[in-house]
Amino acid sequence: MLPDHRQEVLESMKMSDSTYIISRNSDMYPARFEGLSNMPEELYVMGSLPDENAPAVAIVGARMCSRYGHNTAFTFGKKLAEHGVSVISGMALGIDGAAQEGALSGGGKTYAVLGCGVDVCYPRSNKMLYDRIPERGGILSEFPPGTQPLPYNFPLRNRLISALADVVIVVEARKKSGSLITVDYALEQGRSVYAVPGRVGDALSDGCNYLIA
Repeated sequence: MLPDHRQEVLESMKMSDSTYIISRNSDMYPARFEGLSNMPEELYVMGSLPDENAPAVAIVGARMCSRYGHNTAFTFGKKLAEHGVSVISGMALGIDGAAQEGALSGGGKTYAVLGCGVDVCYPRSNKMLYDRIPERGGILSEFPPGTQPLPYNFPLRNRLISALADVVIVVEARKKSGSLITVDYALEQGRSVYAVPGRVGDALSDGCNYLIA
């Protein structure tokens, strides 16, 4: 999208003044994205961007998680937030949403990187979370407003989740989980990766146990 169209885009979004566009040559552009082989040309932000001088941890994992995984992600998010650590995730069902709910419960900041436009709440069942995140953090996307949550957008956005964090924690993941794509990006970017162990033979923990092994 051309720079001349930015105001037109913002008007079409019909959102508050807290929604804005950051170009790649802006002073506000995240320094953590520098060095990415495919840096976003523009970012669309609702709320704020993470403080790059503050610690940040990405928490990712299965959408169809277990109660154990949900509770673990929530607790991690809450405890990290209580200690001033920002929580980065993708606002997906399951682990992502639980971690970000935990961060808000802990009175901290959380940031969601979407695989759609910032004006599109996906999944719809996370509407309350979508509304709350900008109050304590931000929602961002490299995709223009109106972009729908297409399958190939999500692996692409995962590189931004890991880039914004110092550490990536995988709570629950199957062997072929998209969360392992985030892990691959994190390792390429020099980020530390941790995985929560699960029961032997539990498919929801196969990916985590594989990382640990």
